[in-house]
Amino acid sequence: MAYNEKLADRVREILSASTSNIEEKKMFGGLCFMVNDKMCVGVRPDTIMVRIDPEKSDEALEASPGAKPMVHGGKEMKGFIYVGEDELHTKKQLQYWIKMALEFNGKAKSSKKK
Repeated sequence: MAYNEKLADRVREILSASTSNIEEKKMFGGLCFMVNDKMCVGVRPDTIMVRIDPEKSDEALEASPGAKPMVHGGKEMKGFIYVGEDELHTKKQLQYWIKMALEFNGKAKSSKKK
């Protein structure tokens, strides 16, 4: 299993209750939920990846011991945060991170070429 299907179902439920124009794509060794053609939340085997406002990254990382910055090619990707499954036991915990991702989604730029 490339990603946690139960966690993906929980993310799907919260996203679909909060917004529309959601697309699911298998990428980065997991399942990525695109909202308005922009990466929003990814699900991996034991973490989620959320794309949040880069200006709020440090604050979010300090507030949650189970959150870590995404590192790609040895470089920290501001605004992309991995949250461990231990921080996502309750619906409220998962909603917190998804809400942050959705708030930024409206401001985020799409990488999709038109």
